[in-house]
Amino acid sequence: MKAAYIEETGGPEKIQVGDLPDPTPAEGEVLVRVGAASVNPIDTYVRGGLVAAELPVPFVVGSDFAGTVEAIGDGVENWRVGDRVWGANQGGHGRQGTAAELACVDAQWLHAIPNEVEDEAAAAIALVGLTAHVGLVLKANIQPGETVFVNGGAGGVGSMVAQMGKALGARVLTTAGSAERVEKAKGFGADVVFNYREEDVAAAVRETAPDGVDLFWETRRETDLEEVVPLLANRGRVVVMAGREARPVLPVGPLYVRDASVLGFALFNYSAEQQQQCGADINRWLAEGKLQANIDRVLPLEETAAAHRLQEENTIGLAGTLSGKIVLKP
Repeated sequence: MKAAYIEETGGPEKIQVGDLPDPTPAEGEVLVRVGAASVNPIDTYVRGGLVAAELPVPFVVGSDFAGTVEAIGDGVENWRVGDRVWGANQGGHGRQGTAAELACVDAQWLHAIPNEVEDEAAAAIALVGLTAHVGLVLKANIQPGETVFVNGGAGGVGSMVAQMGKALGARVLTTAGSAERVEKAKGFGADVVFNYREEDVAAAVRETAPDGVDLFWETRRETDLEEVVPLLANRGRVVVMAGREARPVLPVGPLYVRDASVLGFALFNYSAEQQQQCGADINRWLAEGKLQANIDRVLPLEETAAAHRLQEENTIGLAGTLSGKIVLKP
């Protein structure tokens, strides 16, 4: 099979694209013919060695995928050859990645692709969709009528939070960095979008939500809690899901007088059973047209190194040249 892989951690230039032996599904696994894979910040951290992990050599990069079941391992009962599936949670934790023509995946991590949903869309939604659902539902317990603020409503996770927040009955406020991206975020259902290059966002949020926001979702790697906490309503929540090295000041006084909380989570801490709950909602919203993929560009597998470089430039370098997900086509 063709695959994008590394033999040692390092920069994007360490990625090679070439032939590797076809994998064979072990007990409990399914062999998937990958129709599309997507690129996430975590993929670049694993590839670069920024996240400590024991990786097989060679190691196929990538965590998201969508495709078609090609073979079934012993003990798998819920899937059949020809089923279309999507998933995440690969490319780490002892698992090979998905930027390849074939991938072996433990059956418990698979979700069915709804009819009429293309592989590219399912792959682009996988990790960011599961992340948004865990944060909104399992951590923050968003309720109808609450107000959600999310930074970056035209981005990968931000666009999922905006759409799912609306699907859950919340009012959604968000930011974007250009007139074009403001319109894009509105297209994802946001009620109010602030252009952070032209507006004082904190002041605009206070004016728009004078009683405070019930959930402040931080997508940025660095969080200014001294600015964020005063924007919260009573019993408001801050969700953080990025910034392993971040060490912000915690304004304890303003936090506790609001009976507020700072909630952190990582998707890998959530079991396959919990993620199946997330996948069921995601598939329902996809089928109902309440959730759409946010794809910036589609690249061939041969350009995986370029895709990783672009992702890094935007995640770490804040280049602002990416709005949505990069999808790879094997």
